[in-house]
Amino acid sequence: MARTMNRRPVMKINLDTTAEPRRRPDDLAAEEPLEIRLRKEPLAVTMRTPGQDIDLAMGFLLTEGIIRASGDVVTAQLCAGTDTPNTYNVVDIVLGADVPPPVTDPSRNFYTTSSCGVCGKASIDAVRTRSQFDIVPDTTSVAARTLAELPDKLRAAQRTFDRTGGLHAAGLFTAAGELVVLREDVGRHNAVDKVIGWALREGRLPLTDHVLLVSGRASFELTQKAWMAGIPVLAAVSAPSTLAAELADEAGMTLVGFLRGPSMNVYAGAQRVVV
Repeated sequence: MARTMNRRPVMKINLDTTAEPRRRPDDLAAEEPLEIRLRKEPLAVTMRTPGQDIDLAMGFLLTEGIIRASGDVVTAQLCAGTDTPNTYNVVDIVLGADVPPPVTDPSRNFYTTSSCGVCGKASIDAVRTRSQFDIVPDTTSVAARTLAELPDKLRAAQRTFDRTGGLHAAGLFTAAGELVVLREDVGRHNAVDKVIGWALREGRLPLTDHVLLVSGRASFELTQKAWMAGIPVLAAVSAPSTLAAELADEAGMTLVGFLRGPSMNVYAGAQRVVV
């Protein structure tokens, strides 16, 4: 039921040629709302690219600190919602009886957008969720040359991006540089949640000895999500934020930014990068 792309007619204009403007079809990355419900009660709405929605919901619940393991979820299913025709833009989740419900006000704190997963949070304290995994003792090491090769591997696996040019990607790699899983989405935080949700359902947490590569910048939120999954190394092709670097230090994570060609900046945890 994934609807990752939609085709739309556009007017193609090229000022570098003498050709007349012409109409042609173009593929656009799909963006639709996904409502996450707990026991049929709304918890969150995120703007995402359809596909791997159960993984997205599971990853979201874990990285928000609502669940700690896949066993905390009794059922997770796509629902039709109220749309006509059915778009299956609702995931309904039932938690175990021993899992406490979230203590925040979901109507205020959990509306997210495709560009910023924590927009609307009441304060920075509300998003500084502490991980159940201690990354400090993780002795993972990764060669700088291996890191330098990851962006090309990520880009080569972005099938939908090839058609639309409008998606973020998150790729989980081994420390040796092998791609384990990749997810694309209009929201960088959604792509990360899809990766983490997949790993959660596969029983792979904590993700020791792994590297998470994101196609954009490294924000505070993405660093927190990596920490919540026990990922020791987060790398980004663009810049990190100040809060991302501070949180990486606090968590004992390695944070790499501006990973482009042979060059990179290591903002935290430089002991894991072998030159």
